[in-house]
Amino acid sequence: MKDLPDLFPGFETRRIEVTMGHVFARLAGTGAPLVLLHGFPQTHACWHRVAPFLAKTHRVILLDMRGYGQSFAPSSRNGEAYAKHALAIDVIEAMERLGYSRFALVGHDRGARIGYRLALDHPQRIECLALLDILPTFQVWRDIDAGHQPARHWEFLARPEPEPETEIARDPTSYVNGLLTAWNRQRSLAVFDPGALIHYHASASEPARIHAFCEDYRAGASLDVEADKADLESGRKIDCPVLVLTGQFYLAGGEAAALAAWRDSFAPQATSASVTSGHFLAEEAPDATVAALTRFLSGAD
Repeated sequence: MKDLPDLFPGFETRRIEVTMGHVFARLAGTGAPLVLLHGFPQTHACWHRVAPFLAKTHRVILLDMRGYGQSFAPSSRNGEAYAKHALAIDVIEAMERLGYSRFALVGHDRGARIGYRLALDHPQRIECLALLDILPTFQVWRDIDAGHQPARHWEFLARPEPEPETEIARDPTSYVNGLLTAWNRQRSLAVFDPGALIHYHASASEPARIHAFCEDYRAGASLDVEADKADLESGRKIDCPVLVLTGQFYLAGGEAAALAAWRDSFAPQATSASVTSGHFLAEEAPDATVAALTRFLSGAD
């Protein structure tokens, strides 16, 4: 993808080779390493309002996840290339190439799912973990199956290939805009920087990335749930400090329900905070998001 707006003046740009392909990264700041992972249907561009402030105290590394943005997007079947344990390896290898074996991680949406899988599978890698506006994957599907929440995009994207790919490809920009609008507090695209929207639209307009989105969710409906259930049965927990940071208009039950879900499953010592926002905390409420993350990363929470 060429001629995308530069939303990160002063940040370095890297193409980092990992075992399975390459990962696109932006970097700035000095101090302890901090990885920021975006969610669906976005890219690293979602952090443009918070990353410069976090870079005042940390070495900030923004990554496009496998299948998104400008990172590699391998073909896959039944979610195999997009299971979160595989995407976690991309993060570990990219950070090793940059000279870091241990780091803090902030993940939003799908990026948070990579984050908690990484923390469970590779606890020695994570200093602390902030999970933005998600519930554990197994619980999302449990709630969907029980009729406690609508299936929304989860069921649609996880359908067998090529149904969702074909439907999205008819008008990918409208599909992305519909999600971005529905999930923010104002129900308006005006909350997003026009340059960020260009990034999201460009990513979602490539057939390989549309396929990657769907494979991400197919993995979420199968391989990722199986990994969660195995860890629940074995009693595995996340060892590092965990912050559950929520908006107030997306997750059913809000902050209290999200914190309970994490404490009852993988993060019994988790703390929580919330900001006045829809699902896109870093873009809708950047000041409050930076404040909450800064407190947590400094050990104040």
